[in-house]
Amino acid sequence: MTDSQPLPGGRYISLVTFRRDGREVATPLWFAELDGKLYAYTLGGSAKVRRLRNRGDIRVASCTLTGRITGPWRAGTGRAVKEAETTARAYAAIATKYGLSYWISTVFSKLARRIRQRVVLELSLISD
Repeated sequence: MTDSQPLPGGRYISLVTFRRDGREVATPLWFAELDGKLYAYTLGGSAKVRRLRNRGDIRVASCTLTGRITGPWRAGTGRAVKEAETTARAYAAIATKYGLSYWISTVFSKLARRIRQRVVLELSLISD
């Protein structure tokens, strides 16, 4: 994050991406902070990745696992990470934060043959 202020309550974030017609779509995600930015992962073919490629602006807020908002909204930009080093560092940060839950999720992704479809998202938030 550009102002180095963590999101309050920071276990999950609600990521809002925008459809072409401007409507918002919110998705709760795991995330980790690394080098002043937020990183999350999702499947590469997901609609949120397509929306980020079409329109890179986002909004982010702390939330519960089910998506109930628990903190203020912050604006920013997002992109799918292509750099292998950044991807590896982001996964390591997420694994450290979520521990066993992350590893269980990864095992199920491997069993479902979806592990290679994962994409890391880099979210840069604008200072307040």
